[in-house]
Amino acid sequence: MTTIRMDDLTAEQPEPAGADEKKKAAASVVETIQQLGQTSTPVNAESNIFCMTIIGQVEGHIVLPPQNKTTKYEHLIPQLVATEQNQKIEGILIVLNTVGGDVEAGLAIAEMISSLSKPTVTLVLGGGHSIGVPIAVAGNLSIIAETATMTIHPIRLNGLVIGVPQTFEYLDKMQERVVRFVTSHSKVPESTFKELMFKTGELTRDIGTTVIGADAVKHGLIDRVGGLGDALKELNRLIDERRNETKRKVGEEATV
Repeated sequence: MTTIRMDDLTAEQPEPAGADEKKKAAASVVETIQQLGQTSTPVNAESNIFCMTIIGQVEGHIVLPPQNKTTKYEHLIPQLVATEQNQKIEGILIVLNTVGGDVEAGLAIAEMISSLSKPTVTLVLGGGHSIGVPIAVAGNLSIIAETATMTIHPIRLNGLVIGVPQTFEYLDKMQERVVRFVTSHSKVPESTFKELMFKTGELTRDIGTTVIGADAVKHGLIDRVGGLGDALKELNRLIDERRNETKRKVGEEATV
């Protein structure tokens, strides 16, 4: 007599159609939970707005420790170049929550943003400290959340410092670059910005000032207080203005 076991029967039966797709979908959900903490993500619809985030510390020429949350400037610059060349992208939204970082890297990012021909809006959420200040004012319009903060302080040097007058002159020139950029891309007067930068008594272990939301607007550093909805609304307005200006120029050329 031949004995047939139940596991032999189940092994011979083929898997129902669509089983592989269900397994892949389940694996995708698990991966999404592990990476993002949620079961689904919004569908990436075709958009004419590019969102760039500057999070953590701006990393420059020196690689920071792996436990630091960083934004590498060599990653951002090619993205900005590609955005400028992509005709489908009509506007750029820059979201900041940074503690600052490398001065030259931050200025490089700020100069790239300010030289874009397409409308740009910067949104400060959480914080836009130190070298994050020039980046925050580099766009066509700057917005800060009501609870967000910005720390303005003098430039520091890390590592070996040679105690000669040339070191101070180098620091002073670099600091003037930051001051000149911020004052030329915002409404804050140079005297006010330097007063905030060199203020004593407010920061316990440092010289400088921390401004919060409305204070940044009051000093002329940021244009207005708002959030994500306000930033997108203003960016779409700037995009529409650019479209109308382009149409007007094309009409003028056609009549000539």
